[in-house]
Amino acid sequence: MTQVFDPDDGHVERVTVIEAGPCFVTAIRRAERDGYDAVQVGFGETREKKLTKAELGHLKKASVGAVRHLGEFRGDPGELEVGAEVKLDSVFEKGQTVKVSGISKGKGFQGTIKRHNFHRGPVSHGSHNVRAPGSIGASADPSRVFKGIRGPGQMGARRVTQRGLEVVDVRPDENLLFVRGSVPGPKGSVVEVRSEE
Repeated sequence: MTQVFDPDDGHVERVTVIEAGPCFVTAIRRAERDGYDAVQVGFGETREKKLTKAELGHLKKASVGAVRHLGEFRGDPGELEVGAEVKLDSVFEKGQTVKVSGISKGKGFQGTIKRHNFHRGPVSHGSHNVRAPGSIGASADPSRVFKGIRGPGQMGARRVTQRGLEVVDVRPDENLLFVRGSVPGPKGSVVEVRSEE
């Protein structure tokens, strides 16, 4: 994240800078053949030795170099063709509302206070119920704990979608997209940016 200044009135915008390209069309799905319409896009140059023979064959068929990440975007492919480069300014424009999906930061095994915002117990008069979750079940009826009870466990490291983000600036010559606010995941992670529909 960083900040940029609006050239019109000078107010500051807190933005996330996303490298959004170069992206290449590696496959096109059609409803009559595949059962749905979609465009598969490849991103992130890499060495051929990092990919399997199956991946290399798929990319060679599309006349695309070795790319690390593949992602599908549902919808009508329109005029796109296999092997074409997707230009940033042809997809996004300043002021557009987008949603960004990614894998959130992993926080490991966490207790109920950090994970679910539970309150702690009293800390005076010798109480041992400081950060413990407390009672989670009833008595003889139902004699069990219901499924779905919020408790301690793995936190983060799951797919999250941040909606309603505004595109502040588009720089197609640098393949950079400036989005107001924060997006899921740590620095350097891969995210999907889609138009809010």
